Amino acid sequence: MSKHQQFWDREYKTSEYLMLSDEPAEDLEKFCRFLERNHGKKYLNVTTRVLDLGCGNGRNLIYLVQNYGMRGVGYDISGEGIKIAKRASAELPIVYTARTIEGTIDMPDHSVDIVLDMMTSHFLREKEREALRNEILRVLKPGGWLFFKSFLAEEDMHVKRLLKENPADEKDSYIHPELGLYEHVWTGESLHEFFSADFMIEKIERSFKHIRDGKPWKRRTVSVYLRKPF
Repeated sequence: MSKHQQFWDREYKTSEYLMLSDEPAEDLEKFCRFLERNHGKKYLNVTTRVLDLGCGNGRNLIYLVQNYGMRGVGYDISGEGIKIAKRASAELPIVYTARTIEGTIDMPDHSVDIVLDMMTSHFLREKEREALRNEILRVLKPGGWLFFKSFLAEEDMHVKRLLKENPADEKDSYIHPELGLYEHVWTGESLHEFFSADFMIEKIERSFKHIRDGKPWKRRTVSVYLRKPF
């Protein structure tokens, strides 16, 4: 069992480090409002298939299925998280698998309308992130969407300290001093370099609640709405 899996299995049992919510992520709700505002229910209906990479307790898939009638597929490295998700999703059209997001996605080409990578792939190394991006491209239908959320390095005092005091062996990456886990952070430039050759970048949302009274507070995040070309 990997250190990453051990951490998340323990976290789903104890919530030692993170407050794990049962409510859908606000950023996902905002993404859905964006889709509805610009495309009506074209991507928010009973024919939509969504893949959540790092589904955790299933909260975001449950929201999409209950509110829009979608069909869901969820991957998570934590078997404990998947157990919780299955209990919470009884009778819903969601299939969960306890597995890493490294390697091949077990789905056919052009079989998914929406992929969620929300605070998940930053645990992967550079080559693994590139392989995942290629797999997402493969399974997404032409015109399909990737909702991507991760840590943003720019103007984040926490990140500046972590990169200085606990650097990993890859650019813009560190080893978390408390968790002992590898984490990658993005800049606006690196996001464009990583995604723009394969995706249309439709919108970028940056968080701003990272400083309070001149001191570091919340970690800064970025949400990117990415579309596979037709």
